[in-house]
Amino acid sequence: MRYIGGLRGAGILMRGSDQVARATYDVDAYQTRPGEITGSGEIRTNRQALKDIFGLTGLTLVTDDGRTLKLRFTEKQLRAESVVAHVEVVGELKAAPAAAE
Repeated sequence: MRYIGGLRGAGILMRGSDQVARATYDVDAYQTRPGEITGSGEIRTNRQALKDIFGLTGLTLVTDDGRTLKLRFTEKQLRAESVVAHVEVVGELKAAPAAAE
């Protein structure tokens, strides 16, 4: 596994064609095999939005710079009053910086 770089910013959480909420993200990207890049990190949004979507599948984050990141929650339970959730990310991660931030 090779560290590709970090992605940080903001965007819109989507479920299908429905906008859920604005969110910020902080993701580290890794090349796991030739041509395969995955990410791991956190999203942050308002408590109610996170509570409504936690554990659901089919979620994406459309970033302000135009990337579409597919999200999968990695935790089994959402911590009480949390506005942050850990996610695995796939999608347009190839545009990640070549060097670690």
